[in-house]
Amino acid sequence: MKIILSVFLLTLLCAFTMQSDKNKMNNPFFQEWKTPFGTPPFDRIKDEHFMPAYVEGMKQQMAEVEKIISNKEKATFKNTIEAFEKSGKLFTKVNNVFNALNGANTNETLQEIAQKTAPMISKHFDGIYLNEKFFDRIKSIYQKKEKLELTVEQKVVVENYYKDFVRGGANLNKAEKEKFKKINEELSLLGVKFAENILKESNAIGLVINNKDDLAGLPEGVVQGAAETAKGKGLEGKWAFTLQRPSWTPFLQYSPKRELREKLFKAYLTRGNNNNELDTKNILTKMASLRVEKANLLGYKTYADFRLEINMAKNPENVYKFLNDLWKPALSKAGEEAADMQKMIDTEGGKFKLQPWDWWYYSEKVRSEKFSLDGEMLRPYFKLENVIAGAFGVASKLYGFQFVELKNISVYHPDVKVFEVKEADDKHVGILYIDYFPRDSKRSGAWMSEFTSQSNIDGKFISPIIYNVGNFTKPTKDKPALLSFDDVNTLFHEFGHALHYLIATSIYPSGKRVPVDFVEMPSQVMENWASDPVVLKMYAKHYITGEAMPDELIHKIVTAGHFNQGFETTEYLAASLLDLDWHTISDTNKRDALTFEHESLEKHGLIPEIESRYQSTNFQHIFADDGYAAGYYGYVWAAVLDADAFAAFKEKNDVFDKATAKAFRNLLQKAGSDDPMVLYEQFRGRKPGTDALLEKRGLK
Repeated sequence: MKIILSVFLLTLLCAFTMQSDKNKMNNPFFQEWKTPFGTPPFDRIKDEHFMPAYVEGMKQQMAEVEKIISNKEKATFKNTIEAFEKSGKLFTKVNNVFNALNGANTNETLQEIAQKTAPMISKHFDGIYLNEKFFDRIKSIYQKKEKLELTVEQKVVVENYYKDFVRGGANLNKAEKEKFKKINEELSLLGVKFAENILKESNAIGLVINNKDDLAGLPEGVVQGAAETAKGKGLEGKWAFTLQRPSWTPFLQYSPKRELREKLFKAYLTRGNNNNELDTKNILTKMASLRVEKANLLGYKTYADFRLEINMAKNPENVYKFLNDLWKPALSKAGEEAADMQKMIDTEGGKFKLQPWDWWYYSEKVRSEKFSLDGEMLRPYFKLENVIAGAFGVASKLYGFQFVELKNISVYHPDVKVFEVKEADDKHVGILYIDYFPRDSKRSGAWMSEFTSQSNIDGKFISPIIYNVGNFTKPTKDKPALLSFDDVNTLFHEFGHALHYLIATSIYPSGKRVPVDFVEMPSQVMENWASDPVVLKMYAKHYITGEAMPDELIHKIVTAGHFNQGFETTEYLAASLLDLDWHTISDTNKRDALTFEHESLEKHGLIPEIESRYQSTNFQHIFADDGYAAGYYGYVWAAVLDADAFAAFKEKNDVFDKATAKAFRNLLQKAGSDDPMVLYEQFRGRKPGTDALLEKRGLK
């Protein structure tokens, strides 16, 4: 009987092993991707492939870490730091693809996987960064780094890893480490839940119109888009406006129906704040509390102190001073803008006070009156394909890049296009995916990330595979995708991020890591080219006639460049101050989210005619993940850098000046491999000043 049972168990084990091997053979993550340029084989990747690949990827990396730790030789950069840089290839491979799909083409299965893997990933990295033996090796290299023959980049990598371990809890005692792990796990789950809730809230219909008369004032393209949206939602014969920006913004700009503007605006404003199953108030207040607890464990007074220590700003006091220095002139300018609009309301016989849902509508009217310019006059010149060609053209003139569309690359959605990026001499640079239309499976906003990171360890150059994602106006049956000027700037912005990663020549993957208050500079500087008269002549062509934008219209854009900057700067700064207020809390008491937000914005003096760009309940930058927590100010910090950097080109009277472009490319190539301010000063010859930004926004 024992012999029969043993044979049975052996047979069962063999069958299980064979099935496991078969599953691995069918899973593309366990195979080398023999695709053009090593691009992900999306035509073969299925939802069920992710979980086993995640499990195996973490298992492999932990084995690689154990091998580093058990090495009997004295810790060196090569056998410890570089070995760790080489580890986790399978984990990185699956994680990069999963994050791309979960952000841009998600479904219920992927969202369930995100819920399951979030605590697993948190536990995985805690297992690495809380490992005492590993930290001892890192620390020994860090303490003698000045005596070692290391390059500047290697020293930065060592310093970053040492900080990562310390900030990851390596110096905590055993009990504290257990507490730290639980906090990290809980924060990871809460962040995933916040993101899922806001995705569903943003996909909701904010306004359904049954009566055609209620469409008065709306441009034809907006009406047609709303009809197609309604049809797609099963509401044929009606017009639907969602809470995605390409849908709701034009309605607020052009609809004279004030009560409908209010309804749609409030629906957008209250995402995550509807006291239903998608409400985020309890999620975010718990996250704020846990972040304080985490910071306190590590010896910091607040979470902002913890986060800002490694940024250019260094501490909350510097950020508050910086924001307040801009807040005063921006708020003053916004007050003047509000007065102009109130005057128009009164002149028209409107017996009401300007409210936030009126701002877009009346600012368009004031712009039209002052400058004979409105957004719809510009839209015909911003056909999506032309704007893409414009962005590519700028990169070509600055750096000699070529962009060749590839039709033989598998994509995750039919909307996605792929380009090979090459140097002027045809040398391969990298691959760029672009995905620009909204859909229910895509989160709101715009972003850049990577499938494969550039590196050059041991002289084995790995070229980057980058993607840009946006949510721009879709084409209709009668018209191509025609972008607003804001959309144009967003496309150039994200393309700037892509260029930063395509241009990089780091040896180590982590060599591109830069502070959050620097990372937006390479993207925001591209927006300067988007609106430059010379560049507009290159790409702003009428979608019907093909004629370039006339000089008269370009002059109006330039003349109106300062218009509404008080509003745009103020609503952004309000969100930055709200973010910082949430993360300078020094106790773990759970606040009432709405009360805290109201008191924060009232304390700073935000005028009632303007709402913060994001409300706490839908502030994805700081609550959907940790990326911009206590760091949303980084956009305007980087705006100082980008305005000053573009001024270097203007000073040469040539926005494509070759010498300046070469110096700027050098800055981008090295970003992350040295102190960002040192690199910036090498480019500019001095520290950046705020004058260029204040002048650019008309706040000086």
